Amino acid sequence: MDIKNIAKSAAAGAAVGFTFYALSTASPMKKMSIKKSAGKTLKAAGNLLDDIKSVIM
Repeated sequence: MDIKNIAKSAAAGAAVGFTFYALSTASPMKKMSIKKSAGKTLKAAGNLLDDIKSVIM
């Protein structure tokens, strides 16, 4: 098993879980706001994965 793949999978799973939780508990107006900022969230998740990869390597 490769540590990088494990870290990527864990981060991706956490991001998906958080997104699902946030959308399921949000009000309708908040859902629109969340959907608008999805691009920024994905970019931040990508940066987080890069940082984790840098720390592991």
